Amino acid sequence: MNGYTIEPGANLELARLEGADLSGADLDGADLSFADLSGADLSGADLDFADLTFADLAFANLTGAGLSGADLGLARLDGADLTGADLVDADLTGADLEGADLTGADLEGANLTDANLVDADLDPADLEGANLTDATWDEDTRWPEGFTPPGR
Repeated sequence: MNGYTIEPGANLELARLEGADLSGADLDGADLSFADLSGADLSGADLDFADLTFADLAFANLTGAGLSGADLGLARLDGADLTGADLVDADLTGADLEGADLTGADLEGANLTDANLVDADLDPADLEGANLTDATWDEDTRWPEGFTPPGR
């Protein structure tokens, strides 16, 4: 982690951390609502139960990140790399995941209501119990083998 010391549960609301190296950071329960984390490296970071509502995580590296129980409502995650991320019970209501890589992500019990999944890669991802009500997707969205997308 490139020189950043952040206390778990820290209040970083509205923080401007675009492009920051926060790999492996412990941000458990942190308030990062409205933060600009676009292009940031959050690989392996602990963001369990963090508040990331309205956060800009476009093109961020979240590979292997812990986001269990995190609130990512209306977050911008377009082009983000969420390969192998733990999103169990995460709230992604209205999140923009266009072009995001969710290969191997665990989305068990996640709320993806109204999420934008256009051109997202979810193959393979664990979608057991995930809520995909009114999620938007297209023919370029890649689903796990044997999974029937909503509305089909």
